Formats: sequence, structure tokens, C-alpha cells
Amino acid sequence: MTLLLDVFTILSIGLMTGNEFAVSAFVNPAIWKLDDRAQVSLLARSLGRAMPFWYALNAILLGVEAWLRSHTPGHLLLLSAELLWVATIVFTILLLVPINNRLGADSEPDSDPGWRSAHKRWDILHRIRIAALTVAVICFLYGILQTA
Repeated sequence: MTLLLDVFTILSIGLMTGNEFAVSAFVNPAIWKLDDRAQVSLLARSLGRAMPFWYALNAILLGVEAWLRSHTPGHLLLLSAELLWVATIVFTILLLVPINNRLGADSEPDSDPGWRSAHKRWDILHRIRIAALTVAVICFLYGILQTA
């Protein structure tokens, strides 16, 4: 049972972190090459659709993993992974979602000269989020290896 949970958790948090990295490394650089109207249109259609569910699912999975291994040598690392994941959710809600909403609502980039700087700010904050998620994945993997 625990092995199945481990595999599912590894796949879920790993794929999500990889997805976030792909957005930063490949999708956003391609978007930056488009004209302003195409950027706004694409961003309005794509920002934050499936992520809330996926983030919450991973937080639950990490919490269950930490709870199941509460008396093992890797518990503090598992708890660290969970706390980092929850902190990333809070970070996303407080800092990235407002920018997403602004970018998604802005249908006329010419009317808002700050939209491009908002997109750049989102990119920077997104990279911070990726770093936190990566550290959480490393903590989780190292934590379950200590309990094996």
C-alpha cells in the first residue's frame, strides 16, 4: 500500500514540477516571441486552469506520506516537503494569481502599458515557485529513501 502511494506521489509531484519547469523554460520563451495581442489572448486562455486541483492533491499526498511515516528517520524531510508545498500554494495565491487575473482580464495590451512588466514579474515569481517545488520534491525523495 505504501509503495503504491509512494509511486503515485512521486509521479504526481514530479510531473507537476516538470510541467511548471516546462512552462518556464519552453512555453514562456515562445510566448514572448509573439506580438502583444497574441500574447494576451494566449495567456487569457491558458493561465491556471488545472493547477488548483493538482496543487491541492499533491499537498494532500505529501501530508499523508508525512503522517504515515511520522515515526521514521525521514519524517522531518517529509514534513519539510509538505510545508514547502503548502507555502508554495500560499505564495501562488498571494502573488501569482493576482497577476494571472490581471493578465487574463486584459484584452487590450495597448491600453495597459504595465501588462508586459506584469508578465515579466510573473515569470520571475514563477521561477521562485519552481525552485521551491524542486526543493520539496528533493526533500520528499530523500525522506522516503531514509525510511526504506
